[in-house]
Amino acid sequence: MENHQKLAEKLTILNERGNGVLIRMNYIKKICADVKLRPPILTDKMMEPAIKYITKKFPNIDFRGNIQSLTSIQRQKSEVMEATTSYYDSFLDVVEFRDHVYELLNTIDASQCFFDIAINFDFTKSYLDLIITYTSVIVTLARIDEKKALVGMFNCAHEMTKGSRDPSYPRLSQMFVEYEHPWKKLTEEFGPHTQLVTAALLSLRKIYPRRNLPVERWRSAQLLSLLNASAAMLDPACCDTMACEYLSLEVMERWIIIGFLLCHSSLNSNPSSQELWKMALRSGLYITVTRDELLSIHKVSEDLFDGIKGYGKRVADIKECRDHAIAHSGALHRERRHFLRGALKELATVLEDEPGLLGPKALFVFMALSFSRDEVQWLVRHSENMPKIKQPEDYIDNQMAELLFHMEKLKGLMRKYHYVVQRYHIQYLAQFDALVLNDTIQNMHVCPEEESVLLSSFVSTLSVLSVKQVESKEEFDFRAVRLDWLRLQAYTSVNKAPLLIKDYPDLAKVMNMIQFHTKMVDATEELLQETSNVSILCFYPRVFEKMFCQSSEQMTMKRYLMAFPSVCSHFHWCRHPLCPEEEEAIEKRSLRSCVTFLEQIASQTSAIMLEICAEQCNLNDQLLPKHCVEAISAARHRKQKKAVPKRGVQKEKPGAESLRKDRIITTNMDKMHLMLTEICSSYSLCSDMVVYEHIIVPTEFLSSHLEIRLSEIIVRMANYNQTTQEIARPTELLAGVTAYAASLQTLPSYVTVDMARLLKNVLLQQTQPLDSRGVPTLTNFYTNWYLESLLRLASNSLVVHCPAMHCFVNQISDNNPAFRAEEFSDISELRALAELLGPYGLKFLSENLMWHVTSQVSELKKLVVENMDVLVQMRNNFDKAEEMANLKRRLTGGENLLKRMTIIGVILSFRWMAQDCLNEVLQKHCPLLMGPIESLKDCISPDTDIKVTLSVFELASAAGMSCDVDPALVSAIRSMQTDNTSIDTEYKLSCLLLVFIAVSLPSLALDPNSSYSREHGGHNNNVHCLALAINHVAAAMLTVQNKNIEQHLKEFLLLASSTLLQLGQNEEKGESKNRESVYLLLHMIVEESAFLSQDMLESCFPYVLLRNAYREVYKSIAITLG
Repeated sequence: MENHQKLAEKLTILNERGNGVLIRMNYIKKICADVKLRPPILTDKMMEPAIKYITKKFPNIDFRGNIQSLTSIQRQKSEVMEATTSYYDSFLDVVEFRDHVYELLNTIDASQCFFDIAINFDFTKSYLDLIITYTSVIVTLARIDEKKALVGMFNCAHEMTKGSRDPSYPRLSQMFVEYEHPWKKLTEEFGPHTQLVTAALLSLRKIYPRRNLPVERWRSAQLLSLLNASAAMLDPACCDTMACEYLSLEVMERWIIIGFLLCHSSLNSNPSSQELWKMALRSGLYITVTRDELLSIHKVSEDLFDGIKGYGKRVADIKECRDHAIAHSGALHRERRHFLRGALKELATVLEDEPGLLGPKALFVFMALSFSRDEVQWLVRHSENMPKIKQPEDYIDNQMAELLFHMEKLKGLMRKYHYVVQRYHIQYLAQFDALVLNDTIQNMHVCPEEESVLLSSFVSTLSVLSVKQVESKEEFDFRAVRLDWLRLQAYTSVNKAPLLIKDYPDLAKVMNMIQFHTKMVDATEELLQETSNVSILCFYPRVFEKMFCQSSEQMTMKRYLMAFPSVCSHFHWCRHPLCPEEEEAIEKRSLRSCVTFLEQIASQTSAIMLEICAEQCNLNDQLLPKHCVEAISAARHRKQKKAVPKRGVQKEKPGAESLRKDRIITTNMDKMHLMLTEICSSYSLCSDMVVYEHIIVPTEFLSSHLEIRLSEIIVRMANYNQTTQEIARPTELLAGVTAYAASLQTLPSYVTVDMARLLKNVLLQQTQPLDSRGVPTLTNFYTNWYLESLLRLASNSLVVHCPAMHCFVNQISDNNPAFRAEEFSDISELRALAELLGPYGLKFLSENLMWHVTSQVSELKKLVVENMDVLVQMRNNFDKAEEMANLKRRLTGGENLLKRMTIIGVILSFRWMAQDCLNEVLQKHCPLLMGPIESLKDCISPDTDIKVTLSVFELASAAGMSCDVDPALVSAIRSMQTDNTSIDTEYKLSCLLLVFIAVSLPSLALDPNSSYSREHGGHNNNVHCLALAINHVAAAMLTVQNKNIEQHLKEFLLLASSTLLQLGQNEEKGESKNRESVYLLLHMIVEESAFLSQDMLESCFPYVLLRNAYREVYKSIAITLG
């Protein structure tokens, strides 16, 4: 054992180091070939002459004789050295790696080691891996076009800086020259190792053909099936070559093809070598060097053998194998993928139903993963470099999603039930493997002391294991056991070893089985990575996306689409510590691919779901009252026994779509529900996935898409046209939104989505003027429409406020509006509006209404200022009739004043109606919240502090309750005040405004439209809205000025009564035509006021006049019943 030369340790270390160097070389090749990533030193125009000179003269660069060409390097020598040092060091790593590989291969050759993949599996695999890794490094190095320029520039800068060239430069430059044609040099190097390499490769004769069977043989053997022998279902899956069963087919083909290229002499001398080589050449057209670097096996082989005498037959064999591969390999692998989809589905279904079988049948899982991984990688390699054939569909797989999905499912089961697997194999190791190994050791004829100690340590380590360790969640680590077994393989594979492993194949079989069982305890994740690593997809983004698109177009593949983003979470497996620079790029690529796939899946899911919602909305729309007119008309004609008028093609009644004579007949809704079921099934794969350090939740993408698209649909359903001022009725929109919400509530039956949260987010955003994306909402649309259409027409008396019916109605005139006002302002419509906009939306509407009110108040103040002197005198002399009459003639703008006050009244009337409906809606939705608010409002008394009062009123107003003082109006009027105006002046203007209104009321009798309408319960020119305007504007202005509201309203009532009483003394018919209608206005003002009473009114205005006025306006109305 002293002479083993530490072969096991060196092989392990050099393989790991070689993988890092290989990835590093591939990274340098990629960035040098990419225009965007190229090192700046290579793209600098100033450096072009130097680069050309260095490349031409490499490796003998005389910088002294041609200093002119290298002037740019001379000027920037420190920058050049800094920029090229990392590349130079990386190339030196190749030299160092090559030296160690040479040394180790020579040592192994001198030791005449024994290699057999079925016996010393780890030792043979490490040996072959090292040869392939070394070859791949050299081939990749030869493909770097800029290597001479980078190394030459570094050496020139080094010599210019330090006066001498780098000591390693001669060897490095010599290596570049030697490997200009890498395969020729490599075959020369491996000539002495032909015997051992061939022996190692020939050990694959039983393994590789068995793994490379046609799919018919797989089917006949029922490969990977647990159900073909139900009686043996609980028997442990084991064989003499356990590790070989899940060994990658691609790895074996790489060993065979590259191994026989390097040691090609055995192809002419050994028929077995030739047979194995041909079989590998027929399996495909490309093998992987690393990542997306490929080797065209037939072209490279043909080019190499063309230059060697006596290899004409081998060249013919290569051409024959290439033709066979082009003709048959695509179909062969297509059938394999088809078989594996079914086999993996069955395996995953059985294991998911009975996870206890994961213990004895764990080998089946890793075999299935390895076979599938090989087929995925084969397709990826060849679809990117598809040969020109008549059947390209062999290289296109629109069902790849299913294979990837079942692979992810099996991995998920292994992780989920790791405890089951661990518990089973701990018992297996302690109660079976330890005993079998002990018996095998006892039966050995020769067992030197040191080997005996090592084998005995294996037995003792396994014997002490117990289930209690698993139950107590103890951490297991069998890496030492596996490394000792690798060392023992190396010790016993040397030709002159006292114990030769080839003489004891039973020991090797038992130890290989033990090694697999230990991995099931502490290295399941590593084994999953080894057998299912498809991170090659990270480097084929175009192929990956194409596979996704092809699968997403297939109805039956939608349930498997989640496999694509899930695969992205494993891309971190391809990183290596020797190349940290590419980690960020891989992370971004992983995240980008994962997010892109999830976005597309979510988009498809949301599109299907919302299409179902749209269909349900259409069906719900058929049940709206507006569609039952024809049915009512027909029923009425039938009742009266009249012939029903023919109206062309009769519409089907709602519900007719549910009637079908045959269930086989599928409707569009059936198809959409099937599609929804299929695509939602994909979300069952995993609840979240970790891509690097990012936790990604697929259902959140679905929620986000639904939220955005539902918002767009709701806005579109409003059908708002700013140009024509068209908009959907609130009741119809609410019915549509309710139908969508009801349909969306069924989605959680398919996939776990918090639909309550989603609907709340969407509908709450609609209560704001802009949503989270800055798009106008329903609140914005309806606020604009009611202000610009309804209230603008009401301001011009084209639309009349109708207190009797609690709505606005169209005035009969020549200029009829394009809509019926009652269809947008009756109680049902405003309740629907309150449901849609909610308290927040109506608050925004109120704020906009208040802005219009304040603009009118500003104009009113201007009118008061213009007539201030006259108004002061009228206030002081209101009881002197003659003087009042003279002063009244001096007033200007009285009609304008009343017009503006009427506009304010119309706005406040609409707001009061909306607030009242909001209150009804909130009483229905949250009565337990409304009760305390109402109680709090009732606690307010005149003695309460004004700030407290306004705070409570603001709360009550937000809940839709009416308040004595409108807090929104108070806030709006307070915001009008400027620093230039004193409180006394504002107070004076408020008092005089009330005077101006009071003395202007009689002029309303002159307007023929001031007549009172019994049907409407108001005046035809909306002057009845003055009652609300006077009370609220006065209360708000006096509250801002902290004055007594009741006192000033009494003064207004006295002055208004006095001026209206003078109407009765005027005998002119024209002036007193609508006198009674105007009298009623005084009664309305008192009724609307919280500060005035009927007793106050009677004290200054005879009740008999009011009674007569009501009789007068009602006497001309014919009362009909029924």
